[in-house]
Amino acid sequence: MPLIPALGRQRQADLWKGEHGKPYPLTEEYQDDSAYRENGFNIFVSNKIALERSLPDIRHANCKHKMYLERLPNTSIIIPFHNEGWTSLLRTIHSIINRTPESLIEEIILVDDFSDREHLKEKLEDYMARFSKVRIVRTKKREGLIRTRLLGASVARGEVLTFLDSHCEVNVNWLPPLLNQIALNHKTIVCPMIDVIDHNHFGYEAQAGDAMRGAFDWEMYYKRIPIPPELQRADPSDPFESPVMAGGLFAVDRKWFWELGGYDPGLEIWGGEQYEISFKVWMCGGEMFDVPCSRVGHIYRKYVPYKVPSGTSLARNLKRVAETWMDEFAEYIYQRRPEYRHLSTGDISAQKELRKRLKCKDFKWFMAAVAWDVPKYYPPVEPLPAAWGEFNPMVHLPLNENWWGEVEGGTLLLKRHLAAALVFAAFVVQLPPSPKESMRKLIRSLAANLCVDSKHGATGTELRLDVCVKDGSERTWSHEQLFTFGWREDIRPGEPLHTRKFCFDAISHSSPVTLYDCHGMKGNQLWGYRKWTWRWSRAANRLSQEDKCFAIASIQDMDSGSLGEGGAGVLLFES
Repeated sequence: MPLIPALGRQRQADLWKGEHGKPYPLTEEYQDDSAYRENGFNIFVSNKIALERSLPDIRHANCKHKMYLERLPNTSIIIPFHNEGWTSLLRTIHSIINRTPESLIEEIILVDDFSDREHLKEKLEDYMARFSKVRIVRTKKREGLIRTRLLGASVARGEVLTFLDSHCEVNVNWLPPLLNQIALNHKTIVCPMIDVIDHNHFGYEAQAGDAMRGAFDWEMYYKRIPIPPELQRADPSDPFESPVMAGGLFAVDRKWFWELGGYDPGLEIWGGEQYEISFKVWMCGGEMFDVPCSRVGHIYRKYVPYKVPSGTSLARNLKRVAETWMDEFAEYIYQRRPEYRHLSTGDISAQKELRKRLKCKDFKWFMAAVAWDVPKYYPPVEPLPAAWGEFNPMVHLPLNENWWGEVEGGTLLLKRHLAAALVFAAFVVQLPPSPKESMRKLIRSLAANLCVDSKHGATGTELRLDVCVKDGSERTWSHEQLFTFGWREDIRPGEPLHTRKFCFDAISHSSPVTLYDCHGMKGNQLWGYRKWTWRWSRAANRLSQEDKCFAIASIQDMDSGSLGEGGAGVLLFES
């Protein structure tokens, strides 16, 4: 019996949109803020595409010919949720039912973390009654992701525990490759390749770089780094070792999970748990692999749509993990986050005793034997930055025959022609001859008393031009004009020891320079500084005569010095 009843022609046409993981064509009404408010992703689009839509098979070709053990363990699939969208949750379940050998599913456990939306109560119970292997467990108060997973694990009957998020779509034959690795060694945690389901149009695609190792920096932000040649297999579809997991999607032998103590029950709500379980499995006699032939799509929310209960702290969780597992390496975190030093971790004696009882290795061993390539990208002791401070011009070049202005819709574009290449040189940089001298300089427009200002913006924020400021509260609360050009050759807001985790990013040669999460992979975030010309340029192709440089995209009423409504302009990166 089909799960979707006969529909009108328009509805049937809508359901074809989004098939094969294609982006749903967006209209203005589908991009209204209300589409994201309750879920952090576009629920309007989720409601339009089919619950059982097709996905592209983006596995490596070798995956189609792999052979797995005839006898694989069965699994309990545990899916925690809190106020999840109706169609995104149902699509998760339908994808599991349709793309998983039934014999391998012992049960699917939906764990409701005290949701208050009506569609997740009786309506959900009635809908799931059609699936004999689905059961719903509910908490009696808000517990958070970590304890909700633990609740699901505590009632599970399967030989293997498989954890998924509530807004996923599993892909072709996703489960056997995971279970096969556990069958070979029960002290193994395995993770699928996590593909991206766009939170806006629901297009399905691999993450940038696809197969990469999980890593971390010394502020405990999750990172991804290339697989080093030493670990690359002759067959790129084979599982590979990974130091840490992303967090939400993995499988583990049930008995081994509880032998490891499960998650630390002292961790609150969410955050840090992926490091705790990763460090624990490696240091206590197990191993962890990412499995390229297992692929699961995941919606990365635009933002978290619900409030975290007061009194909880991600910082506390991270310190608790650091104090339990990281030994002397925890100091590198405190050097970057001095506010962590005085946080209380709560009682960690039980976790310390667990580590002793399991005869776990120390963190120095972990860094040497497992995460040996992480310091190449995220060294515990970072090299000194190439330059930092506020940057300003060495000279003020007048608008003469070497410069001209173009007015386009009230926007003044400044251009300078150098040799055969049209190079934007609206910003030059002065650095002191001696590091002992003041480094308070500005990235400043040559044509106006305006400075690059990131306004304490989040990822996706375009860099703006604003009046240059020097000291006082105005700098702290209204402006952010201090930047660091670091050893990674990226540019970040802040002083060297207190930079933020956003970098100058130039997607194309005609797009605004924006702040974007630093990824350490160079590319769009690789910048060069040429001391002999005092010019910043993006260095994705290294420096050449035709480098692209910072440019003024718009300056309102430049001659009068007025910023106009909305600020002075946007940084562009053009030739």
